[in-house]
Amino acid sequence: MGIAVRLSGVSKTFGSFAANSNISLSIEEGTIHALVGENGAGKSTLTKIIYGMHQPTSGEVVIQGKAVRFASPRDAIEAGIGMVHQHFMLVPELSVAENIILGHEHTWLFGSLPLKYAKALILKNSEAYGLAVNPDALVASLSIGEQQRVEILKLLFRKASIMIFDEPTAVLTPSETERLFATLRSLRDKGKTVILITHKLDEVLAVADTVSVMRKGEIVGTVPASSVTKPELARMMVGRSVLLRVINPPASPGETILNINRLRFCTPQSEERLRGLTLHIRAGEIYGIAGVEGNGQNELLQTLWGLAPEGSVISGEATLKGQSIIGKKPAKIALMGVSHTPENRLRHAVILEYTIAENLLFGRHREAAFHKGIGFNSRTIQRFTAEMISDFDIRCTSPERQPLRALSGGNQQKVVLARELNRPGISLLILAQPARGVDIGAIETIHKKIIDARNNGMAILLVSSELEEIIALSTRIGCLYKGSIRHEFSQEEVALKREAEHEFEKEIGLHIT
Repeated sequence: MGIAVRLSGVSKTFGSFAANSNISLSIEEGTIHALVGENGAGKSTLTKIIYGMHQPTSGEVVIQGKAVRFASPRDAIEAGIGMVHQHFMLVPELSVAENIILGHEHTWLFGSLPLKYAKALILKNSEAYGLAVNPDALVASLSIGEQQRVEILKLLFRKASIMIFDEPTAVLTPSETERLFATLRSLRDKGKTVILITHKLDEVLAVADTVSVMRKGEIVGTVPASSVTKPELARMMVGRSVLLRVINPPASPGETILNINRLRFCTPQSEERLRGLTLHIRAGEIYGIAGVEGNGQNELLQTLWGLAPEGSVISGEATLKGQSIIGKKPAKIALMGVSHTPENRLRHAVILEYTIAENLLFGRHREAAFHKGIGFNSRTIQRFTAEMISDFDIRCTSPERQPLRALSGGNQQKVVLARELNRPGISLLILAQPARGVDIGAIETIHKKIIDARNNGMAILLVSSELEEIIALSTRIGCLYKGSIRHEFSQEEVALKREAEHEFEKEIGLHIT
């Protein structure tokens, strides 16, 4: 096998900021090559250079022996390179099938690619790779997990010979992840090249042949995956020893804060997504919802945060300290003592063009502490901003001037969590995918903050596609399947089973699939 991708002295700067610095790297054909590093280490920038989304400031890119300088992703696609991005490149108003063939409508020998043929191929790939999705569904109607599946199907549809995956398993179940890995290994064995960006070091060790570690825009080491351990990789990434498992002392739950009884949710299209859902959450505990995405998680979150689409029919009870929250607007629910970190921060939690300081203040700008007279108290806001940046280790340079867009995804997530975990008067914290797309060092910080909030008496609802995260943090676990809790693990059961983590994951899997 030869070299599929060779980078020589590649650098990329944005103004005075160096995202990549003098990177030299060779990726062999027919291998799975993982790129790991903290958020902001430069991984995505590097792969976007390979994919033609960025042009290097200096250095040379060689693809399968030919020096290239792609003007756009179209050039890279024609050179046999495909990429699944961390943030989806989909058109919400189009169907799944239309998104997948978008830009390739005229590749058929006798004219436009027949949509019927495309749908059949999509269904075939969906079944083969465990990526269930309806080809006729509008992307706007899909959950985050389903949208990720569309992106992966797009890559498979284009049959790229060099495949870049940016966090491809972030929304997959363990069984789907294993099926995907089997596919990646099969592709590798047939001579395809896979470049894998992931924060999940267990996945790196399970599937990669070679691992390159990035830190602060540079390659700090490239090693065979078989010769390195998880703690060693974490230390290379962060530059220090990392606590790989959160310290979770026994909880001491108090009064019931959230009570959900026989909750039903029908979409405007009359699809029943919640079917008599019943659960309760007490002060000082974390209730984890485990389940394959698309089983009612999104509708539960919409109900609890007042974002149900117009025309939805909701019945049953959802009360906060005895007061119903069904049908109320998000601002009213927040005043009742609820804080929420949504699964899609870009749509519901931040404005990328606004500064880091402004994003830290969103939704809290009415609090008296931030006001002085008829205006804002700039000194208090600056002090609060500095405290949040330090407390949550938000990597930035100038929070009052730097737009949030300039931060990595993990640091954007830390901005949201810093804002929501520190709201005054909160009794219920709703966390949806709090560590999605976040590196191992940031996860350590985020999980510690969540446990601290629980220890301070907060009731927490945790919705996560990561069973490892559910097991590590939860006091009790509810297994959600087709809109209702199929099985609930008590506090005692969770405590007993937590040590046998992988066996516990398998047991939970029996109740959610």
